[in-house]
Amino acid sequence: MKTCRFCRAELRHTFCDLGMSPISNAFLKQEQIGAMEPFYPLHAYVCERCFLVRLEEFESPQQIFGEHYAYFSSYSDTWLEHARRYTELMIERFGIGPKSQVIELASNDGYLLQYFKQKGIPALGIEPAKNVAEAAIARGIPTLVKFFGVDTAKELVAAGTRPDLLLGNNVLAHVPDLNDFVAGLKIVLKPQGVITLEFPHLQRLIEENQFDTIYHEHFSYFSFVAVERVFAHHGLQLFDVDEIPTHGGSLRIYARHAEEGGTPGAGVTELAARERRLGLERIETYLAFSQRVQETKRKLLEFLIEAKRSGKTIVGYGAPAKGNTLLNYCGIRCDFLDFTVDRSPHKQNTFLPGTHIPVYAPERIDDVKPDYLLVLPWNIKDEIIGQMAHIRSWGGRFVVPIPSVQVIA
Repeated sequence: MKTCRFCRAELRHTFCDLGMSPISNAFLKQEQIGAMEPFYPLHAYVCERCFLVRLEEFESPQQIFGEHYAYFSSYSDTWLEHARRYTELMIERFGIGPKSQVIELASNDGYLLQYFKQKGIPALGIEPAKNVAEAAIARGIPTLVKFFGVDTAKELVAAGTRPDLLLGNNVLAHVPDLNDFVAGLKIVLKPQGVITLEFPHLQRLIEENQFDTIYHEHFSYFSFVAVERVFAHHGLQLFDVDEIPTHGGSLRIYARHAEEGGTPGAGVTELAARERRLGLERIETYLAFSQRVQETKRKLLEFLIEAKRSGKTIVGYGAPAKGNTLLNYCGIRCDFLDFTVDRSPHKQNTFLPGTHIPVYAPERIDDVKPDYLLVLPWNIKDEIIGQMAHIRSWGGRFVVPIPSVQVIA
């Protein structure tokens, strides 16, 4: 029986079924191409009691975020600028300074904590992917190679390490044991300390058809009303929320110990009321999503088929996890997409999981001069279109697949 990650109710309703798919960041080397590749159901369910959306767990976090994790945060200029602005905001709003302790969960390669370090603010990263953590340590960011939960929280407290600011960007969705993770936040947070977490907003996923953000690394998908319920259960009050543009539309929630009291800001009550008006606490809202996803697949394949029949060349830009969901669900392989490129050297000269599309450095685009560039990380499309504007010199055009196919000359 499938049960909710939070309230343990039986799950009976499908939110979105994307068929069978490999783990999105399981990039392949040349010698692995002929080997058996595991595919798992990519089937999201919604809980009719608390409205948390979740996937089943097929690969353990230890397997997904092991020693050879492919995602390094520092290869997006847009994301680095987001991290820098966040640092300035926390310093200004909460008085974070040299006497404060900052801890980031899923700190990746030190992309964010480097900015606190530059200000002389003590910063500690907790990152389970060993190869990524090593990049942070080489940058001078103290980093524990661990998963976070109740046990790690107790170890930190026993060592006298409790944060004034506890943050996590795009980690909440990656946690299979949601209650253990949030309980750990409560344990480790210093009295009067502040938690901020960022995660993609389920409202935006539904409204803007962002089905490709569903992949096996994301165990849960959150509306504000659902996440508020989870935190309240563990003695944490959400006192503010920001709606931010990252990853196609995310929330940044602010939490504190519930026993501190205080009235939540207007943004909290307004967002919760808006989600209820939009039907995010009605099961019918979730059940209608699948039809829109299927139509998007048809439209994208219609475009690609027509382009190939017209003799056009199509290559991809980026090798994000969301791109692998899109390509595998739509059945797009080398018959449509000659190759893709990525700025991260950790992904170059590999093959995408499932589709086996080769990944090269961006310079390959200049050699081939394709007619169309399919932008797979559509959430940073403006950054990519700016970086690759020169393809217009040979008549190249950009194709953005989500929320619906858009060709940009």
